Amino acid sequence: MAIAGVAVGSVASLASAPLASGALERLLDRRPLSRWWMIAATIGIVGATLLCAAEVGGAELSDVGPSGSGHDGGAGTALHTLAGIGLGLIAGASYASYSWVVHRLMAGGIRRSASMGAVFGTGGALLMPVLLVTGAPILESRESFFIAAYMALVPMFLGYVLFGFGLTRVAPSTATTITLTEPAVASVLAVVIVGEALTPVGWAGLACIAVVLLILAVAPANAVPPRRHDEMRAPA
Repeated sequence: MAIAGVAVGSVASLASAPLASGALERLLDRRPLSRWWMIAATIGIVGATLLCAAEVGGAELSDVGPSGSGHDGGAGTALHTLAGIGLGLIAGASYASYSWVVHRLMAGGIRRSASMGAVFGTGGALLMPVLLVTGAPILESRESFFIAAYMALVPMFLGYVLFGFGLTRVAPSTATTITLTEPAVASVLAVVIVGEALTPVGWAGLACIAVVLLILAVAPANAVPPRRHDEMRAPA
């Protein structure tokens, strides 16, 4: 996002995750993708794109200078955008990969807590050097520490406990498609709590996400088959 911008980075990472997850299921699990999932994923990607565009539209307009342009053109900007898109695609593929790995571990009879712990424990260990190099600001003030603690415990820990619970009931491709609601929830909170105004483009994005949730809620072939579901119901 810092390289290509919030809109491009968000869309690249969010939209690529369900596509990568569907590709993993098709190529590695030999599991056919349902028509309903394809429809939901397409609508969800459109909705997430509209929401991200609406979110930064006002900010980009405010950055426009006297010359009528907020950024210098040229090859440098294009390269930054391509680099940002590439990193966003890697992030989306990584998200899809660990969702698929966790689902496979649970399908193989490993408990949900052990599956999630193994994947996130490995990721946390790999990130420790990054924390040692860049984590000093966390300890600079009490506010920074509590914000970091909140982010670790609520959005990350609690969020992914629930995500793991969901993976016992739906396929990874469905789970990652549902996470396209993230910008929708952020937009609703911004309107209700912060009092921000949502543009017509943003409302159109919210409508798309609502359609996605409706499709995934009522469409057949989105849930894990009963036998596999029972195998993955080991207590957390």
